[in-house]
Amino acid sequence: MIELTDREFTTLRDYVLKNFGIDLSKKRVLIQGRLTTTLQQKGFANFTDYIQFVMADKTGTEVNLLLNKLTTNLTYFMREKEHFDYVRDVVLPEFDRAGGKREIRVWSAGCSSGEEPYTLAMTIMDYYAGKGNAPKISLLASDISQKVLAEAQKAVYLEEGLKDLPTGWKTKYFDHMGGDEYRVKDAVRQKVTFKTVNLMDPFRFSAPFEIIFCRNVMIYFEKQRKNELINKYYTWTRPGFYFFISHSENVDRNSSQFRMVKPSIFRRDP
Repeated sequence: MIELTDREFTTLRDYVLKNFGIDLSKKRVLIQGRLTTTLQQKGFANFTDYIQFVMADKTGTEVNLLLNKLTTNLTYFMREKEHFDYVRDVVLPEFDRAGGKREIRVWSAGCSSGEEPYTLAMTIMDYYAGKGNAPKISLLASDISQKVLAEAQKAVYLEEGLKDLPTGWKTKYFDHMGGDEYRVKDAVRQKVTFKTVNLMDPFRFSAPFEIIFCRNVMIYFEKQRKNELINKYYTWTRPGFYFFISHSENVDRNSSQFRMVKPSIFRRDP
């Protein structure tokens, strides 16, 4: 294994924190373990040369590979199911009662390999199935990793990953590709737009969102960057609507204007 020196660790940690908001302060062992093979494959004998190589790459390819190695992209359909139940039982009825606006805008930030945004699309489509005057569904799915976005756009998943879906959804929303592979149907995929987004950059959207999911993403961020990000989410949440985080995360109530309606679910007051 190639040794990661104190100076190299500090340089890499500061670079990733400054540019992507990801805090690697407690990840030294993970960095050395996960990147040693990468260095060997690319012909580097030390981390200093590799870090300079990453920083000099203007295409973004190498930093994407670096981030893919250092962040864990674990997700599955219906993860933390109560969030999707809340969207169905509370958020969508409130959207209907608000009247007027007939486009529901949703953002899955840190969407990984696509299970979350596709679950959101299916949840909304299922709610409006058979109802008149269904709204247009505009669902943005973003991640900093081009690798996982490419996987998400393929929309092909193993049958084992569909086991938590509601009864009938596998047939209704997936095409069987043969063997144990299933692909999300075109009608669902057409609702989702995938985009590379660095959450540390200024947000530039055409309108605010009724629903923002950012789950299991901010666990990598240091406190100040996380608070700044949550305040940006507040700005881009439509008044009266909702922001979701994972159960393993929290929002500092002293630094955020969001009101907690239940653990991991927050609302921007009207």
